[in-house]
Amino acid sequence: MLQIDFPIRKECPPGACDCKRELLLDGPAVDMAGLAILRLTREEEKRLIQRIEAAESYEELQRIGVRLQQNLGVALKIAPGDNEVRTVMGLQIELSMRPGLCRKTREAVPAAVRRCLKKNPAIIYAILDAHDLFGAS
Repeated sequence: MLQIDFPIRKECPPGACDCKRELLLDGPAVDMAGLAILRLTREEEKRLIQRIEAAESYEELQRIGVRLQQNLGVALKIAPGDNEVRTVMGLQIELSMRPGLCRKTREAVPAAVRRCLKKNPAIIYAILDAHDLFGAS
């Protein structure tokens, strides 16, 4: 068994999650960089959600996404959907799948981004503009 010297996320009840946490902890080639995702404890997840909801600009959301990539190896994707974007629900918001990333986290982060966007509609326009949907050339 691997000796870990930092707090890690508690295991979900059997059958409740598809995070494949055991692959990280019991795998033959376990490395500390791969275990970084387990540092996202429930308390840290709550802080992350609060930070996302408090974002006031698209740039701030992008910085949060960069930090997620750097610290946990998880990509946050926010892009217009394939169909028409009339509301926040028309945007595709998702975290990349990665062993050790809890199903609840993969659902909570996009929900927090949607709440942030509902509070700050200017961010939606910045996202659409960044993907050239306004035709600004």
